[in-house]
Amino acid sequence: MELLPDSRTDPDGSAVIRVLTYNIRSMRDDTGALARVITACAPDLVLVQEAPRFFRWRKKLAHLAAASGQVILTGGGSAAGPAILCSLRATVERTQDLLLPLTPGLHRRGLATAVVRFGGARLGVISCHLSLCEDERYEQGGMLLDRIHGLGTEHAMVGGDLNEEPSGRTFQRLAADLQDCRAAAPWGGAPTFAADAPRRRIDAIFTTEGIEVLGCGVPQDQPGVADGDLRSATDHLPVLAALHVPAARGSQLQRPAAAVSAP
Repeated sequence: MELLPDSRTDPDGSAVIRVLTYNIRSMRDDTGALARVITACAPDLVLVQEAPRFFRWRKKLAHLAAASGQVILTGGGSAAGPAILCSLRATVERTQDLLLPLTPGLHRRGLATAVVRFGGARLGVISCHLSLCEDERYEQGGMLLDRIHGLGTEHAMVGGDLNEEPSGRTFQRLAADLQDCRAAAPWGGAPTFAADAPRRRIDAIFTTEGIEVLGCGVPQDQPGVADGDLRSATDHLPVLAALHVPAARGSQLQRPAAAVSAP
């Protein structure tokens, strides 16, 4: 299997970025294995689901970020679980955590959102974790589309745990409006759940049109990613994508700089 391209910024201001989406089950499993998997994937952005939400959640998420060469961008308890981590390559313009409407008796859901730049490429980013309830999940899919198109960026992406396979109506609703990165450029493995015997593809990355998908899938053969770590880190497998994001219109190439730091 060919390796995914490394991150880079091109002379025209466009950028290749590596994005990882990962349900980490509140860091209740092997956090050392979790950090090793993230580090080996060398992501520029990590879209987290089920980040710690309760006692000392910021400290726990900061520990994971530091152990895997990332910093906290936004989310966690303030977004009901979704979070975004990033490398120091990212320049951050803004962030916002959103709580979705609560259905009595069901788990509260939210979105972690941000706008970031890599060189001259400007990108809206959302991490999500949709409902286990089919009807609520479908409504959340519509809210997610409204939000991704409301970020005010020419290019945007969303990643997360959809709790639904590609045949489901919410997955299809998203795929009708956005690029399903795995379908656009298959790479690595497909099923993401459960980690010890994966049979279902319920974790995914989507992008708006204009972003070139260079490869997307479970990083089973990524150098440094051990099968044992994938099985013991959490109950989901991660999805890794390499994306070529065009430079924003009218932008000039800028030197990448860190704009966030771990708390």
